Amino acid sequence: MVLADSSVWIDYLRGAQTDQANRLDQLLDAADMVMGDLVLIEILQGIRSDRQFDRTLEKLRLLPLIAIATPDIAVEAAGNYRRLRALGITVRKTVDTLIATRCIMDGLPLLYSDRDFDPFVEHLGLRNALANS
Repeated sequence: MVLADSSVWIDYLRGAQTDQANRLDQLLDAADMVMGDLVLIEILQGIRSDRQFDRTLEKLRLLPLIAIATPDIAVEAAGNYRRLRALGITVRKTVDTLIATRCIMDGLPLLYSDRDFDPFVEHLGLRNALANS
């Protein structure tokens, strides 16, 4: 199973032809995806029309949903943030830290296009789903 970040989902839903969006399409065909609750929020909050919101939600609800920010993940995410900070790396978004940490703890590869995840791959063992394809 693979989790995709909202940056990839947004490109995919807009029809962008990126390596990540193409990989997401392959993973959806193979039924090899899970949806993170915080990723779902990020996707849906950017949709402007009610009709598109409803259609997108209907499709995304077909994926197994996992909770990203459990109490254990929250504590581990704080530790990961601190580990990267000690290396001189400041993670810009708490949600990214939570998503990366959930994937690290569960051994889930993350499909992303946001470079903010690169330090998690380089220093903390996050698996890049594009590199693993």
